[in-house]
Amino acid sequence: QVQLVESGGGLVQPGGSLRLSCVASGSLFSNYTMAWHRQAPGKERELVAAIFSSRFTVYGASVKGRFSISRDNGKNTVYLQMNNLKPEDTAVYYCNSGGLGTVSWGQGIQVTVSS
Repeated sequence: QVQLVESGGGLVQPGGSLRLSCVASGSLFSNYTMAWHRQAPGKERELVAAIFSSRFTVYGASVKGRFSISRDNGKNTVYLQMNNLKPEDTAVYYCNSGGLGTVSWGQGIQVTVSS
């Protein structure tokens, strides 16, 4: 089981930026597909962005052009750079890893966009 630890959340004003980080345990990080999901109160969990081992990226329609996912295999870390944040981006953000027969989730981190 891969352990995932998120950091970087918090409160930000509309139009502001945040960068989330997720550090994974183990030595096989470069093989995993890494993703960020989010869940707002009363809503289903949705995919925000994913990055494959090839570094190919996929984004949810609501964040395309504003968010950017990247990975540093040397640090076992995936990042989510969030720009031009909107109140509707308020949610708990979860880091997710998949590959080699395993799926793991982080504990989640709160992002609140409010003035």
